[in-house]
Parts: sequence; C-alpha cells; structure tokens
Amino acid sequence: MNVLLVFAHPEPRSLNGALRDVAVQALEAEGHAVRVSDLYADGWKSEVDRTDFTQLPPDARLRVAAASGEAFAAGALTADVRAEQEKLLWADALILQFPLWWYTMPAILKGWVDRVYAYGFAYGVGEHSDHHWGDRFGEGTLVGKRAMLVVTTGGWEAHYAARGVNGPIDDLLFPINHGILYYPGYAVLPPFVAYRVDRLDDTGFARVAERLRERVRTLATTAPIPYRRQNGGDYLIPSLQLRPGLGDPDAAGFALHLEGAADRG
Repeated sequence: MNVLLVFAHPEPRSLNGALRDVAVQALEAEGHAVRVSDLYADGWKSEVDRTDFTQLPPDARLRVAAASGEAFAAGALTADVRAEQEKLLWADALILQFPLWWYTMPAILKGWVDRVYAYGFAYGVGEHSDHHWGDRFGEGTLVGKRAMLVVTTGGWEAHYAARGVNGPIDDLLFPINHGILYYPGYAVLPPFVAYRVDRLDDTGFARVAERLRERVRTLATTAPIPYRRQNGGDYLIPSLQLRPGLGDPDAAGFALHLEGAADRG
C-alpha cells in the first residue's frame, strides 16, 4: 500500500517523533511505500485567509466555501494545498498522528484539514436530491481508502474510559474519525492511543512501540469502525435523522451512528 502519515508535533525528539519513526520503519518493513507530511517542520500555514484564493478580486467579500470551490474547479489552489491533495489521492491509507491537546488535535493539523479539504475535493461533491444527500459519510472522493489516528495523551486510560472525567476517548475522537475521516469516504480504523506518555520509561516505551508496530502491520486487514452510511438507508433524507427502529431507543449521541445489534426493523 501507499501510506501517507501526517505528523503534527513541534519537537522531532519527542515521544511522538520516536513513535512516528517506529510507524514508518514498521510500514516500510512490510513493503509499504510511505510519505510523511511533517507540518511543523514544513512550516505549514494553518489559517485560511485571502492568500489562499489568488483568483478572488481584492474588493470581493471572502466566502470561504465558495472561494474554495471556485479555486479547486479552476486548478487555482495554492501549491502547498495541491501537493497535499495529490498525496491523499496517491495514498491507499492515511495516518494522522498528533498529541491530544485540550481534547482535540493541534491547531496546525486542524488548519491542514481546513485548507486541504477544499470544496469540490473533500466536501460539496455528489448530487443532492430526495434520496441522496451528497457523496459523504461512507462515500466521496476518498472512498476505498483507509485511515487511522495515532494519538498520545498525558492522561490515564481510566480518565478516558466510559465513566472517566475526560469522557470516553471514542467520543472525544468522534468529530475527527467520523466528521473528518469518514465524511469524505475513508474506512476509519479504531484509533491507536498511547496514555500517560509523559511518564513512560524505556520499558513502557518499548511496550507502546510494539503495540504500534502490530497496528501498522495490520493496517490493511483491521476491521474499520462500523459507521452507518448516510445514503445507505439508515437515515431519512433530507432531515438526515436516524430512521425509527434503528439503534437503542433509549440511546442518544455518537453511538447511534454505529451499526449494532440493537437495530430493528
């Protein structure tokens, strides 16, 4: 496979940097071709602004989605954005690696998404009708590809459990897994999460590294998270509400968007 690893940590000598090297070496040992986008090292521009849309007249009001779509259609996106889009099209699998900062990804990685996921590329594709609401959530430009998060956090695993004070890790990562990766079509694998990383000694790092090696060895075979397809019949269109009889009737929130044994009908 071709694998793109997007790395978001400012210190190459960090534990994240060491884990990135572990992942790349393990992938290459399996025969995969690997490319790394190191956002801090590359000086990635994270904010969306007028300089992203050179075709926009100076006196025009910036409407980001419209400007993004026009620039994408005209082949006028900036060179750095086009390069990342080409990597995404090249890659059979995408890995986003980052430390969990304030319960989400670092700003530079969010800025990578904001700029690279242009209208017409990652969103705003497909027909909108009374039976199909765009190519997204299981369809889209990147369908047929796999994606996985590699995340580090200083908190204990118990802090991110179902009754933990931070909330379940799957809920915290849902906006990224479902809203950023599944939205344009990726089959999203369960995340790799390393906990209490600020306390790891050499033995602890060795355990985490081996766990990561095993995950990347099975990148092509691990079963993805069973998210529901938006246009697969589980949702009413255009309201995009889950159909009555699907999911636990007493449940609410993110878990409703997983296929499961509680489905009826």
